[in-house]
Amino acid sequence: MLPQFSNTEIAFSYRSNKELKRARFLFSSMGSPTLTSIGMKLTNIAISWNLPVQGLIKWTLFNQFCGGETMEEAGQTAASLARYGVSTILDYGVEGKESEADFDKAVPEFIKAIKYAAANKNIPFISMKITGFAHFALLEKIHAGSELTKEEAEAWGRVYNRIDSICSVAAAHGIMVLVDAEESWIQIPVDELTDKMMERYNRGKVIVFNTFQLYRHDRLVFLRKSFDQARQKGYQLGAKLVRGAYMEKERNRAAEKGYPSPIQPDKTSCDKDYDEAVSFCLERLSELAVFIGTHNEVSCMKAVGFMDGHNIPATTDRVYFSQLFGMSDNISFNLAHSGYHVAKYLPYGPVKDVIPYLMRRAQENTSVAGQTGRELSLIDQEVKRRKL
Repeated sequence: MLPQFSNTEIAFSYRSNKELKRARFLFSSMGSPTLTSIGMKLTNIAISWNLPVQGLIKWTLFNQFCGGETMEEAGQTAASLARYGVSTILDYGVEGKESEADFDKAVPEFIKAIKYAAANKNIPFISMKITGFAHFALLEKIHAGSELTKEEAEAWGRVYNRIDSICSVAAAHGIMVLVDAEESWIQIPVDELTDKMMERYNRGKVIVFNTFQLYRHDRLVFLRKSFDQARQKGYQLGAKLVRGAYMEKERNRAAEKGYPSPIQPDKTSCDKDYDEAVSFCLERLSELAVFIGTHNEVSCMKAVGFMDGHNIPATTDRVYFSQLFGMSDNISFNLAHSGYHVAKYLPYGPVKDVIPYLMRRAQENTSVAGQTGRELSLIDQEVKRRKL
């Protein structure tokens, strides 16, 4: 049964009328770039001045896009999603830490998340960012090919050990790990470290996934190279396919530093590469697993059509679709209703610590053409349906 992304009854079946009204208010606000920009600036000022704004943030952005402040609260949200056939990716959303003590402290938090996920069949994934375990400046220096000092080399060794300890526990418990992509000027060490984890742990079942941002014009080629490398070294590739999250920052930095932008020249080129990447992976499911992370209805329907046309069962554990919690429920819930594997990204953590994530969600909904309007029209459609 092919999904119908316009079916709002299925899309919002887990949302109460009150929650729909809150979502409508949020997406209406984010529909204005000016209002969103002012709101983000005022929020940052309020936080820097220690003003009591966390309650307001929790009632609005946090409740829409996050699963809770603790793992247990996120687990309750995951359980409500599971009732509709939607799985969860636990994402410890704390960002911006820059000390070795904080990096070490994060490791047991992720191991705890893995063990928690292992006890819940509806949580097959955890997500992590290498920048949560390493200094940004260190990654930047490695990416540039600069020689490391003895202290820096030792610090990089500690980063490897942190990531390896997490992946080792994940492999032992059968939980898959999604390694997020980062900015282009620190991506090489992220790729190399993730490749080492895949080589070590993707021997039979795919445990570790690298992320390929197809809004970069070089990533489709890199995906093919990554597949060839995995085949040569005898491990299975885990490919998480997304469009990308740092477009404005990437273009601005390229212009400031005077180098060619790594970003696709236009949306059409990005869409073309993304859909080609999905097809490339779906054609090779005996040697890889693919995670299709997108809010684009056309790309999802093309993937579903490919699977249907090539007799790839919706239930294969080699293919997952994913959207962020609080967004594109019409895709997630209708795919799940049609039998496909779907997992929602579910960030959790103290409100003050996940604010950088929430600011990106607000900015993304403002900058992505049509995203906010689509969300609003679907919510309005469901509100009218319920009234009738």
